[in-house]
Amino acid sequence: MLKDSILKFLKLDSLIENITGYVEARIELMKLEMKEEVAKGLARVLLFMVLTVVFSLFIVLISIAVAYKIGESLGTFGGFATVAGFYLLIGILLVLFRDTLSESLEKQLAEIMKKKKK
Repeated sequence: MLKDSILKFLKLDSLIENITGYVEARIELMKLEMKEEVAKGLARVLLFMVLTVVFSLFIVLISIAVAYKIGESLGTFGGFATVAGFYLLIGILLVLFRDTLSESLEKQLAEIMKKKKK
């Protein structure tokens, strides 16, 4: 009782209510912003997954087509072996230059992250 009357006398009760309302509003705003960021992130991941599947199908089908085309002159086995050898060569190059590629990707991603924060 005495506490309430002192707070009213000093007009601190409305100040406390305003501060409480402000804090609650900020918390709700942060929740909404976080939900928005999560939704954006999930949309990007989903789009990346769809693009990966479509691009992978393209690579597989074009590889089969190239293997058959090469197979017209070298035989079916020769066509598929040539295409497989090409992918083996790419794989070996990726393994040999993985550290350089990794560092380059890290730098590019860091620059992209810096640009998004601004």
